Amino acid sequence: MFESRSPCRSAARSVLLLAFILTPELSAQETPTERGAASDVVRKMAAIQKTLDVPSLVSRLTSANPVRDAIAARAKELMDTELLKMADDITHHPEIGFKEERSVRILTDYLKAHDFDVTMGGAGLSTAFVAKYRKGTPGPNLGVILEYDALRGTKGDFHGDQHSAQGPTGMAAGIAVAEYLTRSKTPGTVTFYGTPGEEMMPPPAKTVMHEAGIFNEADVIVRSHSSTSTQRAAHGFGSCCLNIDGVKYVFSGAPAHQMTPWEGRDALTAAIHLFNNIDAMRRNMRPETRIQGIITEGGKAPNVVPDRAVADFYIRYPDQVYLTQVREMVDNAARAAALATGTQVKIEPYGTARDGIAVATLDEVAFAYLKKYGGTKVQDEPGKPQGYEETGSVSRAIPGVGFSAHTSNGGFHTYEMEADALGPVGHQGFVVDAQAMASLLYDFATRADYRAMVKQEFASTRALFSDYVGALDKAYPRPVVKAP
Repeated sequence: MFESRSPCRSAARSVLLLAFILTPELSAQETPTERGAASDVVRKMAAIQKTLDVPSLVSRLTSANPVRDAIAARAKELMDTELLKMADDITHHPEIGFKEERSVRILTDYLKAHDFDVTMGGAGLSTAFVAKYRKGTPGPNLGVILEYDALRGTKGDFHGDQHSAQGPTGMAAGIAVAEYLTRSKTPGTVTFYGTPGEEMMPPPAKTVMHEAGIFNEADVIVRSHSSTSTQRAAHGFGSCCLNIDGVKYVFSGAPAHQMTPWEGRDALTAAIHLFNNIDAMRRNMRPETRIQGIITEGGKAPNVVPDRAVADFYIRYPDQVYLTQVREMVDNAARAAALATGTQVKIEPYGTARDGIAVATLDEVAFAYLKKYGGTKVQDEPGKPQGYEETGSVSRAIPGVGFSAHTSNGGFHTYEMEADALGPVGHQGFVVDAQAMASLLYDFATRADYRAMVKQEFASTRALFSDYVGALDKAYPRPVVKAP
């Protein structure tokens, strides 16, 4: 779900990054419009950071601690002896979203063997699961998201985003901490959430699970994900891959022989017109807009005028406010394409991704641990704000953090990234993620003061979201178009 940038755009982003370095409070949001229109919200978020004194927190938590380091060592042992092999096995047997039966069986069998009770089919999703530590006690509930779906590729399904390793990595960390809780009689428990179909929005599995209340008991949630560098998000509101509307445009025409096409109405031509209309409108859209589509149906035979065509689009923008304008323009482009070709169009929205919340008290501690345990290709400055999971629904409701150690020299969604999952760069990064994740979970489980700081930052930031959206509402005026 990532997209390349042009050299000019990359240079512009480098200039913006320099501005972030010079004025750290401005890193709270992604675009100049967001930072300018919501400057009051940005200042309030900066004040929260100043009050919390996150650098001092990081220094205290990551200082010498043999108990924590032993837990991290246990996570590494699990990876080295068993779970890297499991990750490789899942990589060699890719399964796309909602069809991950083999992968789920491997993960849940391992969890059952390590004192976890597994419930399958959460929220009506057959390959979703929840695994609860059967030796857990009342106390902090440490949630760990596990993913396992592969990408759909033209050469076959493949793990070009390394989801094959997310389950084993998360299990190593969670099991190491669960064992410590029992051994030390520390109050608390661990819950694993098996979340299918991350790469397939219809339906967005985490949102469906969230709406069913599956994550409600978690006090914090962690997640590992592949990365081209060791990095972390800036605090604030955002998403890894922009706010998204997933929409299908279904065109209906009338069939005819291609030798007498005037006797029919060509739905495929309508779909092609939609793409042309969107390309024509791009100059009137803000430059951060991303619109990506494919034609999934376009006829069955070249000698029959296609009476049905379907175009599937992801419509993206950094915030949900201007996204509504972009979506309206694309919907109208589809209506215009149908009108121009004498066809009909049905607009079928099927999924969304929205801003989540990134909290510095989690992201900065996680980043410090990633570096401590040997993360390579370190990106020192924080990236854009983004929730720890891509839908925005869970990360706006429950505090959490994504761990992103360097695991590939290839790009996201590539065969190179899949190959790296099986090699030294991937294996090293997965082990780093497991150790860092275990360390942060240990801190959260054993320090009430840390839990209080995370809760304070998350609640204070979350309370500002409606003000943020309200400010952006005023930043995107619609042009007045008069009748001729």
